[in-house]
Amino acid sequence: MNVLHIDSGILGDHSVSRRLTAAITAQIKADRPDAKVTYRDLATSQIPHLTGAQIMAPADLAGVDADLAAEVKIGREMLEEFLAADTVVVGAPMYNFSIPSQLKAWIDRLAVNGKTFRYTESGPEGLAKGKKVIIASTRGGHYSAGPASAMDHQESYLKTVFGFFGITDVEFVRAEGLNLSADSKQFAIAEAEKTIAEGTVLRLAS
Repeated sequence: MNVLHIDSGILGDHSVSRRLTAAITAQIKADRPDAKVTYRDLATSQIPHLTGAQIMAPADLAGVDADLAAEVKIGREMLEEFLAADTVVVGAPMYNFSIPSQLKAWIDRLAVNGKTFRYTESGPEGLAKGKKVIIASTRGGHYSAGPASAMDHQESYLKTVFGFFGITDVEFVRAEGLNLSADSKQFAIAEAEKTIAEGTVLRLAS
């Protein structure tokens, strides 16, 4: 069992999404002691955003300067980590109704034609089937229902992009209303941690 643990929250020890991904990963390890966990912190590793030069770089990187070659290699490493994973745990706080730019930069490295998807005569086909993705979703307000749900470009985007890769087993551990009050934050975190402890979202791909 290969587990890829991704964090993207920028608040360090104050990040609720990091707290939840750590709990999810710990629960997986408790259930599957043989699981191998690969960890990547997108907020501290300063992954460069995708550029045209990276996309156009030759496969063998011949004639490419050292800085660009290093950026391309980082992208390839992240893609291989993702492809090798059976279960992917993603910390995804909502920033300005969407996801952190660091997380978007990571996803941009995964969306590679011929690797995670391909175009066919009948339309696009996802090539990363059979994985499970567990997303720790944190939000300052309430966006899962009601009028504010129209402003959710976080969970809806993540479900769409992983679905485009062929992944249908996408689970969310949600803590929302974190900025409404201290009591609301405490309640949301407790409910999310209860969900993790009960194992209701941790049914792993075999």
